[in-house]
Amino acid sequence: MTSTGDPGNGLQAGLKNRHLSMIAIGGVIGAGLFVGSSSGIATAGPGILLSYALVGTLVVLVMRMLGEMSAANPTSGSFSAHADRALGSWAGFSIGWLYWFFWVVVLAVEATAGAVILEGWIPAVPQWAWALIVMVVLTATNLVSVGSYGEFEFWFAGIKVVAIGAFIVVGGLAVFGLLPGVDATQAGLGNLTDHDGFLPNGPGAILTGVLLVVFSFMGSEIATLAAGESEDPQRAVTKSTNSIIWRIGVFYLGSIFVVVTLLPWDSKAIAEDGSYVAALDSLGIAHAGQIMNFIVLTSVLSCLNSGLYTASRMAFSLGRRGDAPKAFAKTTGRGVPVVAIIASVVFGFVAVFFNYKFPDSVFLFLVNSSGAVALFVWLVICFSQLRMRKIIERESPEKLVVRMWLYPYLTWAAAALIVFVLGYMLTDTEHDGRKTVLLSLLVAAVVLAIAFVKDKVKGKGKGGQGAAPAVKVRAERDLDADEVNVG
Repeated sequence: MTSTGDPGNGLQAGLKNRHLSMIAIGGVIGAGLFVGSSSGIATAGPGILLSYALVGTLVVLVMRMLGEMSAANPTSGSFSAHADRALGSWAGFSIGWLYWFFWVVVLAVEATAGAVILEGWIPAVPQWAWALIVMVVLTATNLVSVGSYGEFEFWFAGIKVVAIGAFIVVGGLAVFGLLPGVDATQAGLGNLTDHDGFLPNGPGAILTGVLLVVFSFMGSEIATLAAGESEDPQRAVTKSTNSIIWRIGVFYLGSIFVVVTLLPWDSKAIAEDGSYVAALDSLGIAHAGQIMNFIVLTSVLSCLNSGLYTASRMAFSLGRRGDAPKAFAKTTGRGVPVVAIIASVVFGFVAVFFNYKFPDSVFLFLVNSSGAVALFVWLVICFSQLRMRKIIERESPEKLVVRMWLYPYLTWAAAALIVFVLGYMLTDTEHDGRKTVLLSLLVAAVVLAIAFVKDKVKGKGKGGQGAAPAVKVRAERDLDADEVNVG
């Protein structure tokens, strides 16, 4: 259980229910939805809806599995801590560090994206300075307390939710000719089939679309990490898990449906201006580009804020379990893991530097080598849940307040789909799918090798002590993971 009184003794329950609710809702709305959807539409046409539906279904299943484990044992390490217990320390170590790597690279990507928008508004300040300012401000909010992170994310996510909600309502009315004062001549359900059909580039484009949209869903799991610092972790996890279906249905499928019905999928405006800007422009809404820039900037800041929080909490959990420097597990009197936050943001700053100095070499390697981590994480969650269900049923069945549907069949089906997507990416040379998987596998192999060497060294250090001490060490690791729980 997390300490609430002793400085440096753990995380604290600083997130309120409204924070967790908005983190759960906003977590599935990344900047990738606004920025990356146009390439998916250009590739699959209206059939991109099937790509989003396929990935959305996969995310729902994975989140259900994670919800089952996290409701039974809410912890700041989330799936990494579950993998540690279910599959072994090598699994918790490897997926924890890969996930941390993914988010610190995202920090650089999002800081740069935000800086581009801000420089467009105030060109007197250079782009690198804007990236620095954004990173420093959000680092400061994370260093104050978990409550300040929650408050910032509450408003960032709130703006995203309201903006997409308004877009769906206004766009939907225009599609059906119910928006007064707007002559949306191109809008209509006919856009789904009139321009070379629903699948203009063939059924295979659905899978290519999957590759282009799958990474915009990363972040759905943040609510399970944040739940460890809430007043009622079990309730928070259960609520976010149960609501994932409508969140994906409304915000992803709903908004993309509006885009592809407002405009023909092959409209030049979608490719040139971006899908959401083009859709707003088609309605004659003044300053549509700047409105969308503001919404994208909000999404970028939200992603940065959550990315820094998520990376630092994963580093904290790794430190607590002995898989990272012990300093990562130290917290202030407010329950803030300062060293874990600073270490994460420093790597983020380094990545930003590489983006400006070596964008086509070092930074491109970082982005590609972390690109498939989302799929690795989801795959590990599948295998962890297969083992953890048995452990929970044996040790504390009363904690199974969230259950995976049709266990174990849907779990295996989800795992098979993830492996299939990874395999299909290896055949994709047009959108760098093969390069992304191979580089990500290379980094994963390096991390796995370090994990096995670390375990071997630990084993030698305890050599000659027999099986009983080994069991004791394992129990201590489990206890360390449990100590970060709240409630």
